[in-house]
Amino acid sequence: MLQEEPIRFLVLLGLFAALQSGAQDPRIGSWTLITAQSSLDPTNQLSITPLHDGVHVVMSGATHLDFTANWNGHKSSAPGNLGFDQIELHRINKRQVEVKEEKGGALVATVSERVSNNGDELTSSTSAAGKADQITLWTRSGGPKVAGDPFAGEWTQDLSKSRLRQGLMLKIEPDNNGGVRFLGDFSYAARFDGKQYDLKDSRNDTVALQLIDPHTVDAIYRRDDQITQRDRWVVSSDGHQMTLTSAGTLETGQRFSENLLFKKQ
Repeated sequence: MLQEEPIRFLVLLGLFAALQSGAQDPRIGSWTLITAQSSLDPTNQLSITPLHDGVHVVMSGATHLDFTANWNGHKSSAPGNLGFDQIELHRINKRQVEVKEEKGGALVATVSERVSNNGDELTSSTSAAGKADQITLWTRSGGPKVAGDPFAGEWTQDLSKSRLRQGLMLKIEPDNNGGVRFLGDFSYAARFDGKQYDLKDSRNDTVALQLIDPHTVDAIYRRDDQITQRDRWVVSSDGHQMTLTSAGTLETGQRFSENLLFKKQ
């Protein structure tokens, strides 16, 4: 019985981290610059295509860019581009991405890209030292819009495939600010930026979320500034199941590890 109550707590925390992991990059597709509302002229074309662990970006027209960037949290080499030679991607939330451009190891620009709620418009804001921010607006000319989030909805623990038979029922929903929200015995709101967010009515103090790939997310929990557990959530390709692998240390000092399976209702 020492493990069951903490594990129920761990499951609910970890589930929140999974909400955004199944959502693809909303920028995927082709885009045309809205010249009248943007800084660039003449009109440019932008193409963003998915890779196994990242994206390939090509811009043609007055400005030319061509690079591949990964979602693994590491910098990606981007040779052949005049303004930068390295790229670093960070997914902020379901509709927003931050791009850091570096040249010779120094940061030269930070680009914040946000897709509209209907998926038809992309706004890009570029900040660079000593220069005014540059805003560019794009309209979708091809490719899919944001896919439905397979993690959103109600889930029930599969007792036939779980050692801990607690019959957990969970509900997940997106936050209006672009993050994720869980309401239950405890609650928190967090974004996928690796920063620590406070937990309410919880034995842990904070949680930090990081997307590993479109179907995997890691969550790191801390208590008294010490890491107490690490969770990994994975959603199945058909969207009907999700699994949690959790490991950490209880308040008593006891180590634990668990694998749990949930079915979508």
